[in-house]
Amino acid sequence: MARKIEERGHWKNKREFLLAVAGNVVGMGNVWRFPYLCYRNGGGVFLVPYLMFVMTCGIPLFLLETAMGQYTQEGGITCWRRVCPLVEGLGYAGQMIQLYGMCYMMILAWALFYLTFSFSSELPWASCDNPWNTDDCHVIGKNHTFNWTQQTNSTSAATEFWERRVLSVSSGIEEIGKVHWEILLCLGAVWIISYFCIWKGVKSTGKVVYFTATFPYLMLMVLLVRGLTLPGALQGVVFYLYPDPERLLDPQVWMEAGAQVFFSYSTCVGMLTVLGSYNTYNNNCYRDCFMLSLLNSSTSVIAGFAVFSVLGFMAHEHGKPIEEVAESGPGLAFIAYPQAVAMIPLPQLWAICFFIMVILLCVDTQFTAVEGIVTSVTDVFPQVLRGPRRREIFLLLFCFFCFLCQIIMVTESGVYWFQLIDYYACSGACLLFLAIFQSLTIGWIFGAEQLCKVIEDMTGSYPNVIFKLCWKFITPFASLVMFIYYLVELQPLTYNRWYVYPSWSYGLGRLLSLSSILMVPGWALVRLVTTKGSLKQRLIHLCSPDQNLPLNRKQRSKTQEVTSATEMENFM
Repeated sequence: MARKIEERGHWKNKREFLLAVAGNVVGMGNVWRFPYLCYRNGGGVFLVPYLMFVMTCGIPLFLLETAMGQYTQEGGITCWRRVCPLVEGLGYAGQMIQLYGMCYMMILAWALFYLTFSFSSELPWASCDNPWNTDDCHVIGKNHTFNWTQQTNSTSAATEFWERRVLSVSSGIEEIGKVHWEILLCLGAVWIISYFCIWKGVKSTGKVVYFTATFPYLMLMVLLVRGLTLPGALQGVVFYLYPDPERLLDPQVWMEAGAQVFFSYSTCVGMLTVLGSYNTYNNNCYRDCFMLSLLNSSTSVIAGFAVFSVLGFMAHEHGKPIEEVAESGPGLAFIAYPQAVAMIPLPQLWAICFFIMVILLCVDTQFTAVEGIVTSVTDVFPQVLRGPRRREIFLLLFCFFCFLCQIIMVTESGVYWFQLIDYYACSGACLLFLAIFQSLTIGWIFGAEQLCKVIEDMTGSYPNVIFKLCWKFITPFASLVMFIYYLVELQPLTYNRWYVYPSWSYGLGRLLSLSSILMVPGWALVRLVTTKGSLKQRLIHLCSPDQNLPLNRKQRSKTQEVTSATEMENFM
């Protein structure tokens, strides 16, 4: 008796798709990375290279991936198998990067840990009277003064809470130390939450995103309004956007703008392909692409106002230049911003709002990433995994496996491992390499013109000619230039600007990067060797799309003409 294969399913309505994609692409990178890059790279003029990369790389790749998913109705791996079997390795490489990206669950665990302490009568990062504090701890606020010239080796209470209470940082990556059980419980909790958000596939994901994708905007607006009313907020906003045109001559500014676009648009890892594959065939993904891109980039800019208004207030209270309090990454979310809200009236309220926003921004990015991996693997093995309750069991095993792998990140050396994986395995070099081959495959093998016809058949709108130019020339060229620059300018990894990683960790990091990059040429080589026929025959076969892909209107009409002619001949 044949085993029953369940249907993949579709989004119940268009809103579920839009909210799911918005939840995936709008994350902590919009809040803690873009504002910092903007102020560091010329303020308002940073928007020039950023918007150029959005138009030439971000939006074209966004449309490419969502359209291919919607057209093939397949996940991130089998999509490429049906479009161009020779580059199926692109799908496996993207899933490998997504797998490494599960380390960002640690951000959720840390945020949940902070949130629990936000309900305390006194925020623990606002005082130096705690067991973990040292003699060098200091607090600055309305009722505190501090002589910066006399005590240069001091550390803030927020820094000591982060490093000594949350992380319990050891002296190096080799010194594993003990497991931090409170963070481990938080990590387990966020994995359980993620599991139940997607355990029924799009049926449950489509419901959850109504809350997880919208509520962060409410929190962001609340924090923005409160931040702009604080003393010193104007100073922070001016510092954030004040233009420095000379910075446009620095190639590093352009590289960081391009890297930010690739990170914030979630391209090249198959996530957009998976979310698009749950659309109906005639969904207008062309219009959705522009709407979601506008939402993503505008969120980054608005988040900058919310962040730098508060940092301006903190600089005003400290009596320090704002560049000395501005941070990026975890330093902003877990040191600078908590320290700032501790000085605002009703600090517990604002801390709760901030960490709820952080959790919700991260959680839908992460559970949609898990959904992307599970869907992609399920589509590879539909006979095995698309049966009754099989998907739920596979998802449970996958979540438990990731949880076990991340236990090392809740040890005293955990932050070193987190940074190592983030810097190498999820690096811009890996994404840029995939972007080069992804755009070249669609532009030259599958055909940019063919994809435009597919989009026209699905949406009724023929894409602007700039998309064909991007897929064939601009996007691969820009990605190649950034990839080469990234490799040339790659700096040794450090932690907190003082800890230098041991040499073996650099080797491990490069192996993590190569583990995804080499899947593209490796898979192509294996398919060329194992496929029968001459080299020319093998290349033609492996570069040809699946014959069972949907036909566009012209192809259908031509097929009908041939069929009618054949039937007429048989009748005669």
